[in-house]
Amino acid sequence: MAVSGLRRPPLRVWIWTAATLALAVVAALLWRGSDAAATSSTTAHPADVPSGAPAGAVSEVWSVDGDPLPADVVEDGRVLVGSAHGVRGLDPATGEDAWHYIRENAWLCGLTATDGVAVAVFRTEDRCDEAVGLDAGTGVRTWTRNVNFRADATLSSTSRIVLASSPTGVVTLDPTGNNIRWRWSPPSGCRVLDAAVGDAGVAVLQHCAGSGAVQLRLADGFDGDEHWTRDLVVGDPDDVVLLGAGRLVGVRAGDEARLFASADSTLLTTLPAGPDRAVRQTSVPAAVLVLADGRLTALDPVSGQRMWDAPATGLPGEPLPGPDDEGSVLPVPDGDAVVSRDAVTGAEVGSSTSGGLPADGSVTAIGPTLVLRLADRVVGYR
Repeated sequence: MAVSGLRRPPLRVWIWTAATLALAVVAALLWRGSDAAATSSTTAHPADVPSGAPAGAVSEVWSVDGDPLPADVVEDGRVLVGSAHGVRGLDPATGEDAWHYIRENAWLCGLTATDGVAVAVFRTEDRCDEAVGLDAGTGVRTWTRNVNFRADATLSSTSRIVLASSPTGVVTLDPTGNNIRWRWSPPSGCRVLDAAVGDAGVAVLQHCAGSGAVQLRLADGFDGDEHWTRDLVVGDPDDVVLLGAGRLVGVRAGDEARLFASADSTLLTTLPAGPDRAVRQTSVPAAVLVLADGRLTALDPVSGQRMWDAPATGLPGEPLPGPDDEGSVLPVPDGDAVVSRDAVTGAEVGSSTSGGLPADGSVTAIGPTLVLRLADRVVGYR
């Protein structure tokens, strides 16, 4: 009996096979060019912050470059640093990566952290167009949304508010719910010189063409309603900087720092800015702190009266618990030591000496580790 030859598959089978292969090739090409393929993301367990306090003598144990860096690099037991394409959450004891979120096909525009969330804004085209919320402790992505920020927008934050600002206006976002709360743009012919967010709300400095004054404006952080506007007489509009929008709204104008009541814009206090005019401001529950010309001055947050001052080469970060278990002890960098000071009296209650701290940083203590944030890097001391 003759064996019949093998039959060729019907034409429809060849067509189906070719279509399947084509789809596979297209899918592979799309994957290679997709956001998912360009994203490297790892997560971690929540941070286990060790107990204890910094030793009486500490030395540098790690250093990590970062650009950009959030104003407060410590959040939820992690140290947050940005790079050209993403964000890393570091173990404060070792400086090693606990988690990371990297986008090779996008560029990081800005980074801030509040309420346990690291908010990062990425640029994929000409504008900063994508915002991502990451759990600061674990690196888990909690939300993503499209935005439309200028490439020169800057990010800052306070409790429950993220602020994006640029010369053409400001935008506020909810860091935990991802929605945009409100937007504001200056009138025609005016530009935003600077903006800040804090306990008092959102403060904006604006200058209008042809005007010899600069306007200081304070708005509610949640709905954008204006609280007040005040004209500032200054020599050079471009020589005015917002220092903070805490319970005292601070402005550096020329060679002095001016502190205004957040309730009604009354000028309460002025301080000399020093020869280099490098004034900085922060707030803790007990005081508003102003660093200028090598001294840290604590002001009453209601009256603006001076409570105490002490030598300092940087600002304290998050306060440490005091005897009453509240945030009442400030880790103040001062040359070759971090001096622990009572927030109300300024009295020294302890210190940790080192081989010399770089100036103009801010220090936060996490258990036995002191974390120093500088303009371009973060350093850990133990």
